[in-house]
Amino acid sequence: MMSSQVVAAEDIDVDFLPIIYQYLRCLEKEQTDLSRVSQESSQKVLELQRKIQIAREQVRKLPGVEYSKEEQLKHLEALRKQLMLKKRLLFKYKAKSETQH
Repeated sequence: MMSSQVVAAEDIDVDFLPIIYQYLRCLEKEQTDLSRVSQESSQKVLELQRKIQIAREQVRKLPGVEYSKEEQLKHLEALRKQLMLKKRLLFKYKAKSETQH
């Protein structure tokens, strides 16, 4: 199985369209051997299911996923306030150092 490491959102492969397209192509094929078409389409469905399962497992490892939307918004607001305070302090220290030189 997959490790329990934190995953970044951009690292999760959610590109399902190529598999879906291949599945539809299998269904569109006009072949005399219907069992082959059925086997191919079944393989594509299994491939899609595996890929979706892997994506689900990775999404569960995203940082912050365990928090509700409200908790995430509160945390975001707290971080914004911290950023504003730090910017003010930097501005204050820059202004102070410029007056001293």
